[in-house]
Amino acid sequence: MPKSETKRIYKIIFHNQGEVFEIYAKSVDQGHLFGFVEVEEILFGERSQVVVDPSEERMKSEFRGVRRIFVPMHSIVRIDEVEKEGVARITRQEGEGNVSEFPSSIYTPQPPRGDSNQS
Repeated sequence: MPKSETKRIYKIIFHNQGEVFEIYAKSVDQGHLFGFVEVEEILFGERSQVVVDPSEERMKSEFRGVRRIFVPMHSIVRIDEVEKEGVARITRQEGEGNVSEFPSSIYTPQPPRGDSNQS
């Protein structure tokens, strides 16, 4: 099957309030909101109903009823196009790992125009 006809699946890893989210989705785009990545059609694995994965259940409840999410660009760690869906997860970011959250906003406020404190 040509690549244009295959289903694309993306793995998106991002920071949110001290946790690292790893999700899978069918659509990732720059979006219409400046500074945000738009993620649509979040995928959740269809696992056996006998075995319940608590991290995936938490992910399902976190995104229940959500059609699309907008993730700030500076929160994105990585976006990969993958061949098949994996297990979505939320992990607590602890201590010094190999992934760390950007310490502050990448956008700095501009001083108001006409400020008398200019040098």
